[in-house]
Amino acid sequence: MGHRIPPTSLTLRAAAYYLAVFVCVLAALSAGAYFFMLREYSSLLAPALSTPEGRSALAAAMRHVVLAILAIDAPLVIVVAIAAYLLARATIAPLQAARERERVFAADAAHELRSPLTAIAAIAQAARPGASPESAKAFEAIARSAFHASDVVGDLLTLARSPARRVLQCEPVDLAAVVAAAVADVEPIAVERKIRIDSAAQSAIVDGDERRLRELARNVLDNAIRHARAVVTIATRCDGAACELVVDDDGEGIAPEQRELVFERFYRRNDDASGTGLGLAIVRWIARAHEGSVSIGEAPGGGARFVTVIPAYRA
Repeated sequence: MGHRIPPTSLTLRAAAYYLAVFVCVLAALSAGAYFFMLREYSSLLAPALSTPEGRSALAAAMRHVVLAILAIDAPLVIVVAIAAYLLARATIAPLQAARERERVFAADAAHELRSPLTAIAAIAQAARPGASPESAKAFEAIARSAFHASDVVGDLLTLARSPARRVLQCEPVDLAAVVAAAVADVEPIAVERKIRIDSAAQSAIVDGDERRLRELARNVLDNAIRHARAVVTIATRCDGAACELVVDDDGEGIAPEQRELVFERFYRRNDDASGTGLGLAIVRWIARAHEGSVSIGEAPGGGARFVTVIPAYRA
């Protein structure tokens, strides 16, 4: 999901757009009025404009014109600014309400789905030992699918919540240890795809939720493995104020116009038919919950580079 802009900020932004359009139109009209009056006064004072007195009279007259225009424009801008804010608030309110209903629906639906999925997986696993080989395979597939669906539901529950530090269980965490655990998690997938993972993790202590950070590292690595040709590199470093987790792959890279889209829920690139489309959305959610950020650039080898920045731990 995209970054949630607070309702007040969204309203102010929309009001600023409305006001900017009005100010541009008003400036054009005021400029037209000024040049019209300049032409009229120049016509009236034409015989005297060759003298210093005449030019001085024209300048004084035009100053009065400018003051008159400003006296009209300033109150208009104030009135329209208030009207723009009220209009923006009235326009944004239904959209915010619809978004909140969507969030609540997603959370409720995910919550209701999780229990039956867990029950399906449990029943399938319990029935497998006494079943025939063919049935045992079917029960195993059912359990695997149920667990996968439950994981998707868990991701949806996460994305339905606003990313904030209060939803985390924070403590001092070394990103180097997080990377080691994440690499161990994805190693079987990398071996299967014949992708080598090079780790250059340095100690980088952050105030974070270890489980969530491990999920972040695992999701970024999984994405890199899916798009790499031969090598994925993961590194961590800390400059005192912030710590970085950097993942490079040697694949095709991500076009600039897609670099925001890949963080949207259920978005998949044309060359990616696997996954749920939620992994990178979760990555951004976790980064923002830690008051950090994640961005995409170009790796030295031409592939994609994911850089996650998390504030460093301060005792």
